[in-house]
Amino acid sequence: MPQPMIEEQEEPLDPAMEKIRRKMMLLILVSGGILFLCFMAVLGAIVYKVSQRPAAPAAATPSGGFSIPEGQPLAATAELPAGFAIQSVSGTGGQLTFYGTLNGTPKVLLFDIKAGRVIADITVAIPQ
Repeated sequence: MPQPMIEEQEEPLDPAMEKIRRKMMLLILVSGGILFLCFMAVLGAIVYKVSQRPAAPAAATPSGGFSIPEGQPLAATAELPAGFAIQSVSGTGGQLTFYGTLNGTPKVLLFDIKAGRVIADITVAIPQ
C-alpha cells in the first residue's frame, strides 16, 4: 500500500541563527565572485598568449642557441693565427675546435659560431 507524501514543514530559525545564515550566504557569494574573476583572468591570459604567438617561426634555432636565417646558410669566418697548421677539426654545440701547431707548438683553438670569433687559445704543453 503506497504511503502518502508527508510534507515536512521547516521551522523558522531563531534570529541569531538567521543572522549567521545570512552572513554565510554573503560569504559564499563573495568567494564565488572572486573565484569567477580569477578564472576569467586566467582564461584571458591564455587567450592573449595564444593570440600573440607568431604564425610561423622566422628561423630555426639549433641546440647551440644561435638562429639560422631561413633559406640561406650561416656565413662566418674563423680567423686563425698566421702559420697555424691544422691537423684536425671537430664541432659540437655551435663551436668548432681546431687542433694543430703554431711554430711547432701544439695548440687547440676554440671558435664560437654565435660569437664569430676564437674564444679560447690553448697551448698544449707536455712536461719533460
